[in-house]
Amino acid sequence: MFNQISYKRIITKRGGVSSLKQITILNLADQHIILLHFFYNQNSWNEIIILNLTALKRNSNSIEKKANNMINTSRHKFHIPVMGLAFSVDTPIKVAHYGIDSVISIMDDDLTEKMREVHSKKSGIAFEKISTKEDDYRAKRITAYLNLVEKIVMQNFESLKKSFGEKDGEFEKYIDMLPDNSELKIRYKNAVIDDDLESIRLWALSKAKPGSIDVNIMTKVDGAVYHKNQKLPTKFNLAHSSLRGFANSTLESSVILSAGMNPRLYSYFEEFKDFYPDENGKLKKKIVLKVSDYRSAMIQGKFLAKKGLWISEYRIESGLNCGGHAFASDGYLMGPILAEFKKNRESLKAANHQIYSEALERKKIDFNGTPHEQILTAQGGVGTNEEQNFLFEEYDINSVGWGTPFLLVPEATNVDEKTLSLLCRARENDLFLSRISPLGVPFNSLKGSTKEIEKFTNAINGKPGSPCPKKYLLSNTEFSEVPICTASSKYQNQKIEELKRQNLSPEEYDKQYNKIIDKACLCVGLATSALKNNNATSKIDGDNVLICPGPNLAYFSSILSLKEMVDHIYGRAQVLSENNRPNMFTKELKLYLNYLKEEIAEVKDTPSVNTLKYYEAFRSNLSDGINYYEQLFSNTTFLSEGTKQKTLNELSDLRKEFELITEQMILMELLSDHDKELNVSLSATN
Repeated sequence: MFNQISYKRIITKRGGVSSLKQITILNLADQHIILLHFFYNQNSWNEIIILNLTALKRNSNSIEKKANNMINTSRHKFHIPVMGLAFSVDTPIKVAHYGIDSVISIMDDDLTEKMREVHSKKSGIAFEKISTKEDDYRAKRITAYLNLVEKIVMQNFESLKKSFGEKDGEFEKYIDMLPDNSELKIRYKNAVIDDDLESIRLWALSKAKPGSIDVNIMTKVDGAVYHKNQKLPTKFNLAHSSLRGFANSTLESSVILSAGMNPRLYSYFEEFKDFYPDENGKLKKKIVLKVSDYRSAMIQGKFLAKKGLWISEYRIESGLNCGGHAFASDGYLMGPILAEFKKNRESLKAANHQIYSEALERKKIDFNGTPHEQILTAQGGVGTNEEQNFLFEEYDINSVGWGTPFLLVPEATNVDEKTLSLLCRARENDLFLSRISPLGVPFNSLKGSTKEIEKFTNAINGKPGSPCPKKYLLSNTEFSEVPICTASSKYQNQKIEELKRQNLSPEEYDKQYNKIIDKACLCVGLATSALKNNNATSKIDGDNVLICPGPNLAYFSSILSLKEMVDHIYGRAQVLSENNRPNMFTKELKLYLNYLKEEIAEVKDTPSVNTLKYYEAFRSNLSDGINYYEQLFSNTTFLSEGTKQKTLNELSDLRKEFELITEQMILMELLSDHDKELNVSLSATN
């Protein structure tokens, strides 16, 4: 948040002073603010930190608030989001002891069980397999894996603390990766200079904390489970079992709920006491909602609050500028969404707290009445320190998610060698929004992935589809009462036979055929990489990998160490391979324009009234977003003049593209007369 340009020590003793004192001196000349923080550490040394905050125009109260936040920082200001099934499945084991928060997907119990065996053997811990024949095996496997991860993380962290004071030791590595405005880092570095580490040992070790071991559940992946063609009770549904697995674990962390609202699953939370406050008001397990618009966040938050369940964090993610499944938000762009959250932050918290308190009273749960923390975080397409700082300053975000770039960091994620090579070579045209997901949701994909090649090779050889060994995405009932997956051989063969009977033209037949065989087995493809890296693949896993990076990958092209990546995040290094990388917001806008063009290209018949409303709303939201960005980047003081002008130039080009799309929509009669008149008026103004 603050860029340190000078760091001095005045070796002057001032006896008898032990409390933290700060004096803030503001110099607004040339739009620079220089903060001189005078504070006394426990050794009574007077230290001066001189920080340069370029182009900040804040009032003194805000500056003092930022200064206090800076001094108290002892944790990281970024997190590593969930990536696929396998890519972050053991990321906490790799990075949590360095204080970095990360997220594990717990949707695949087969994967977690195999990784539990892998890490048990690596750590010398006895492993006892949980068979699929056991009652509630799916939840038990997830619980066992999470407990193991926590145990290993704490072992790693205790080992790290024992290296305190060792030059180039693990504790020093922990310190080096912290943000430069961390009090822990500043005091540790000063003690090294003074050869006086022992004087701060107890304080420093008490401040060091491991990163959170969070989990992700895709709420809509909650299909019924069948045993011998008999449907099992709802609690054995996929997402329900995943939730139970987390709830029964020893973790004190968060579950991130993604992919939208699932009322039945949300109601199931009520069965687990760890999601309710204890007598001191503490939540052992927290709920995080990953959302792409404010309205959805408000509705889901109130629904849960009525059940006495608190939303500890709203994790705001770009609808399209992200990895994995892409949930286009009717043209709502990330900047305006963040601005709406910022504007309504306190009122949203107050409304939730009122409903929440009343629900706890009805449930007769003792609660001290003090509102819980409710933070805002953001992720999706962030690629530079300047962008991260902009999110902090403009929108008061608490943490920023960096996902896709970490796929190039073997110290943090699990990507096999062949796929890693593909990632390093990937450019903009190699990353695309595909329709391969059986969920019917657009999916970020990489050209040349081995699972994609396998899919088309099988089809050419007359064997389309997957054997569907895991059966996590069963949803289609066209050909059977028991749902099957649209990526399965069973479904695709039957669908192709049905297609042959329709007497279509060769062109139309090929088009429909390609749509059928395009669906890929995500359950296996997204899990194989970690198993390959750990020599744990079985027959059902195969050798081929599917990966789902976000568009941001195009601007990173080399394998990085964990420290290199963290240094890039904090602006201490620069690892981007592409100098012409667009701003994260204009990149997302471009993705939305491309998405809209593809949508209207599919229009053949006269659209329904609802379809017209959808297109009008989509276009209107994009228009509002462009207007917002033009104002934002013209007036912001949180970016360099060079970045502002470059971003405004990008916006100018994208506005022209947007106007061309609007003209096409008018010609196709996809807009109402009102929207047509409005567009003519705006075009004349511009």
